[in-house]
Amino acid sequence: MYIWAVSLSHFLHILGTVVWVGGILMVFLVILPSAKTSLEAAPMVGRLMKEVSQRFTLLANVSIFVLIGTGIILFYHDQNHTLILDPKNIWNILIFLKLLLVATMIIIHFYRSLILNPKIAKASTQVEKTRTTRLKKFSLDLVKTNLALGIIVLMFAAVSISL
Repeated sequence: MYIWAVSLSHFLHILGTVVWVGGILMVFLVILPSAKTSLEAAPMVGRLMKEVSQRFTLLANVSIFVLIGTGIILFYHDQNHTLILDPKNIWNILIFLKLLLVATMIIIHFYRSLILNPKIAKASTQVEKTRTTRLKKFSLDLVKTNLALGIIVLMFAAVSISL
């Protein structure tokens, strides 16, 4: 029975990663450019991206909680781990760095969804075009940051699995 729990945890961890990082990749590299070239008016692009973002945020939130839960199970299952950050154990260092990057991604994600997006919505209703544009650019920069961090996390995961 134990092997099934670990196998399920691996599956859910990979699925959560695919949904979250793959979703960021899809939104940033496929949906946004397609919306900009296909839709004629900037407000239409904005409405589409708002709708996509709202739907994706729910999936990302679920994925984050799945990743945290399964990550704990997988960490304690792996035979390379020690409870103290051992500088002689490269696996521990990689996992520590990976967790640090993932924590940064989580903070960015929830900052965008809980703080920045409401600010953008409020500025949009108050017709503060300059502020709205600046906030939207900052939000997009945070998405780029999370995409880059997600790719680095995947690289760290690949290396740590190889050890």
